[in-house]
Amino acid sequence: MNKSLILFLGVIALSCSSSNEDQNLGLITDNAMVVSARVEASAIGSAVMQQGGNAFDAMVSTELALAVAYPFAGNIGGGGFMVYRTNEGTYGGIDYREKAPMSAHRDMYLDQDGNVIPGMSTKGATAIGVPGTLAGLFEVHEKFGSLPIEQLIQPVVDLAERGVVVTQRDVNSFSYYRDDLVEANGENSLYTKEYKVGDTIKNLAFANTLKRVIKNGRDEFYKGETAKILSKFVMDKGGYITEGDLAAYEAVWRQPVVFNYKDIKIISMSPPSSGGVTMNQIFKMIEPYNIGQYEHNSLEAIQLFTEAARRAYADRNYFLGDPDFADIPLDVLLSDTYLKERFDNFSFDAATPSSEVSRGTIQVVESDETTHYSIVDQFGNGVSVTTTLNGGFGSKLFCEELGIFLNNEMDDFSSKVGVPNMFGLIGAQANAIEPQKRMLSSMTPSIVEKDNELYAVVGTPGGSTIITAVAQTILNLYEFNMGMQEAVNAKRFHHQWLPDEIILEATGYSDELKAALEAKGYSIRQGRTRIIGKVDAIKRLKDGRLEAGADPRGDDAAVGF
Repeated sequence: MNKSLILFLGVIALSCSSSNEDQNLGLITDNAMVVSARVEASAIGSAVMQQGGNAFDAMVSTELALAVAYPFAGNIGGGGFMVYRTNEGTYGGIDYREKAPMSAHRDMYLDQDGNVIPGMSTKGATAIGVPGTLAGLFEVHEKFGSLPIEQLIQPVVDLAERGVVVTQRDVNSFSYYRDDLVEANGENSLYTKEYKVGDTIKNLAFANTLKRVIKNGRDEFYKGETAKILSKFVMDKGGYITEGDLAAYEAVWRQPVVFNYKDIKIISMSPPSSGGVTMNQIFKMIEPYNIGQYEHNSLEAIQLFTEAARRAYADRNYFLGDPDFADIPLDVLLSDTYLKERFDNFSFDAATPSSEVSRGTIQVVESDETTHYSIVDQFGNGVSVTTTLNGGFGSKLFCEELGIFLNNEMDDFSSKVGVPNMFGLIGAQANAIEPQKRMLSSMTPSIVEKDNELYAVVGTPGGSTIITAVAQTILNLYEFNMGMQEAVNAKRFHHQWLPDEIILEATGYSDELKAALEAKGYSIRQGRTRIIGKVDAIKRLKDGRLEAGADPRGDDAAVGF
């Protein structure tokens, strides 16, 4: 039996044997841990660290394994963000978000009457931005990696060749998106075939793509045979990605948004992620009110958080975009004076209608279905990574020759100022389409310090709900004294300014609480409500061990040693 396969199966057995019957207690390990959307990816990342690799090595393997095990959002045809904290206490972030192609322009998704053309920015080749995932992984490996790149990629090749076992959630997602997948790829594509639980899906084309990447490195995807295949495929389907677009792509190191909340420090991604800025505003607005004095998910706690989120999302939608293209007034947006004024009209007596909350008065010059994974290694390094194709299976377009789905990330731009995107988010000029510009994102990979030590690594998928899900998970840990798994399991809620409504997860909220909110003037979304995030997180316990929070809302799993 293949040595890497033996190690892979051994690590999965370790994770299973170490699991707890208590649903509120996550996997606890002594040294290192990966928490991701699929056990196969977590196991491969953990195995890399057992072989002496660090969290950054494990990032490469985990991310590529998710492209095999979780094609719904795992990818090399998309992009993402990573925030890190080293064992020496230094921190940083990398932006490998997709970019608009060089031929892109502000009105590319509008008809002759100036109206948005339905589906053009969400389905098929016209929706695809220039992918950044492999550029980001190679950049991280070059700066922080300790093991040879082939040692990190080969286990993923092995996984793609032996295949991934289909789960019930896989069957559900394939079924839900089947019509769109068939429309984009035909009935005989790898992921449009009818699968049942227990079937095995082998992605041999992706294995071959990765073999070329092992041989030729980063340039294989951006300048080599893969680049030629990818560009021709997209262009033949009517899209815009040229070989020149791929050759010009670069990942960018960025300074994270760092702020204190009481006695913890939160390190989160900066623009073009809106996560760090928006979460910073939320925390600073609620800080004077001591939310921990109220019961978890009580009327007062929900009011306080909702009103802060309402105001922060209003600012997000207007001011934030790609900092290489837009002048973003972060010094004002994050100032204590501005945020105090922003929250001055908050009252527990009644809701503040969103119609009365526009963007803040500042003068300026002008992703629902993602996946997240958290890693802490045996050396004390922490890595928080959120990566995406944007919608489920991205553009729905699957390149059979390469074995990859391609993103529909262009929808994260403001196709038309004031018109909502697929997540209901309304954008402004700062996020208008421009050539080689990165689109605004809600992805919020975050790391928390307490007493100058690593305290937690947190993140989630969920489009516009990402920011509120991450913020609530951190509050669950810190203000409501929950363990990591308990904090992840806890019911979540969401408000994003527009539409002016609170989304409550389907269960866990009493009719009395809903009635009390409505009596205060809050509108609650009725009927079927979406899952709000699938948080994958790690908490460092006082004795130095690690506790996982793997979200039961998905097939998410923690593996470690």
